[in-house]
Amino acid sequence: MDILAFGVQADEKPLIEEAFRGRYEVRCLDVFLNDDTAPIAAGHEIVSTSVNADLGPSVLRTLAAGGTRMIAQRSTGFNNIDLAVAGELGMTVARVSSYSPYAVAEFAWALAMAVNRRIVRASTRTRDFDFRLDGLMGRDMHGRTAGVLGTGKIGEAFARIAHGFGMRLLGWDVAENLACMQLGMSYVPKEQLLVESDLVSLHVPLMPDTRHLIDADALKAMRDDAILVNSSRGGLIDTAALVHELRAGRFAGVGLDVYEAEAGLFFLDKSLEAVEDDTLARLVTFPNVLVTSHQAYYTEDAVGQIVDATAKNVLDYLAGRRSENVLVPRS
Repeated sequence: MDILAFGVQADEKPLIEEAFRGRYEVRCLDVFLNDDTAPIAAGHEIVSTSVNADLGPSVLRTLAAGGTRMIAQRSTGFNNIDLAVAGELGMTVARVSSYSPYAVAEFAWALAMAVNRRIVRASTRTRDFDFRLDGLMGRDMHGRTAGVLGTGKIGEAFARIAHGFGMRLLGWDVAENLACMQLGMSYVPKEQLLVESDLVSLHVPLMPDTRHLIDADALKAMRDDAILVNSSRGGLIDTAALVHELRAGRFAGVGLDVYEAEAGLFFLDKSLEAVEDDTLARLVTFPNVLVTSHQAYYTEDAVGQIVDATAKNVLDYLAGRRSENVLVPRS
C-alpha cells in the first residue's frame, strides 16, 4: 500500500521516507492538496497533508470518491479541515497534537529581536557597504513588559525566554499555567495586557472565537511603540486593520510568520509573478515589518517529531488503535 503525502518540503522528504522505510511506500509531492490536485490521490487509502492544504467539503468528497479513508495532517492546527464532512464520509482524521514548543517560541523571539534591533535593514545596508547606524536604534528588553496571549506549551516557552531577559510578564488565556505564574506572570484581561505590554506575542489556536483576536480595537489599544509578533495562525490578526495602523506610523515593529491569506502563497516561489494580494504587498513595504513564510516550526527537532507522530498515526489507524491525535475516529 502506498501513502500519498502532499505539500512536502525538500528538507522534509528524507525524514518522511525514513519514518516509513521497511513498512510502507510513501509518495511525496511538493504540490499542495486542493480541488485541482485532489484527483491525484485516487487509489490511495491514506493521504498526508500540510497545514496549508485545502480540506474543505469538495476536496474531501473527491478524496473519498477515490478511495481515501485516512487523512494524516502533519501539523497541530486543523482549521483547514472540515471535520464534520470528513465524519460524514467515514474518513479518519489525525493530526500531530504537539511537537517541540521551543522551535516556535525561539523563532517568535527571533522575529521580536530582529524588528527591535532592525537586523534586516542593517544587513541590507552592510551588503551595500553602508555602515551608518542612523535609524537602527532599538530598545533593551530587560525591564520591559511582555504580554503573552496564550500560555500553553509554546507560550510558556516564550515566557521563559522573556523571563531570562528580565521582563515583566503578563498573560491571558482561558486557563492559567502554573509554570508561568512561578516565573512571575500575572494573568490579566486581554485589554489590560494590550495597554501595558511593550511586546505582545500570540500563541493561541485559530478557532471561531479567536479569529481576529487582534482586531482594529485591539490594535488601537496597544502602545504606539509596541512590538507585535504572531507565530501562531494568520487569522488571529485583522491584517487590513494592522496595515491601517502601520500607515499611521504606529508600532516599533511587527514580526509575522503567518498571514491570514497565506494559502496558495506561503511555501511557494512567487518571485516571478505579479502580486495579486494588495494587503500583503502593502504589508511588506513597511520598514518596521518583517514577514516570514510560516517557518517557525521548521527545525530538525520539530519536523522530526512531526514526521514520527504522523507515522505513528498511520500505524495506529492500520492497527485499529485510537490515540489523542485522532480528530475524527475510524467508523
